[in-house]
Amino acid sequence: MTQKILIDMTKLRDHQITGRGDQPRLDGILTEHPNTDGLKTLRELAVFRFTCRRCEDAPCIEVCPADALEKDPDGMIVRHTNLCICCKSCVTICPFGTMMSDFFEHKRQGENYFNLEDEKELRRFVEYNPGGAVRLVEMEADPDQNIYALNDRVLVKEVPYDKLKQENHG
Repeated sequence: MTQKILIDMTKLRDHQITGRGDQPRLDGILTEHPNTDGLKTLRELAVFRFTCRRCEDAPCIEVCPADALEKDPDGMIVRHTNLCICCKSCVTICPFGTMMSDFFEHKRQGENYFNLEDEKELRRFVEYNPGGAVRLVEMEADPDQNIYALNDRVLVKEVPYDKLKQENHG
């Protein structure tokens, strides 16, 4: 079994809120992943896949003046970074706070990002994230433990909105 990255979204959100002093926010990227037309962080991909409530009317899509947001065939919101003008209208209108302002910071590859396809940078990324927010593991997805595959190399620990909805109405 090969090692995978496990991102605990609750711990990562806590880390993003509290920060680490004056250090810049650092994010991990994978260059070959579905829905990455441009530089996107694992956190953005995980939030859109697991945390987004996939509103039927999707006000974020409607308000976008650049038509940079759309739903994929699974109903997941996809941001086309080549079209996005970073106006943050979607951040303002999202009724659930799914859209994060820092998703729209323009950065060049290599600036505050770790390329997680490079073993040395991957280890630095894991070490940078405190409290076990990001770990290397040898395991597979386990929905009973709220661990889901983002792709073949990345697992995300998060209670997806659709599961929360079922628990609250079931």
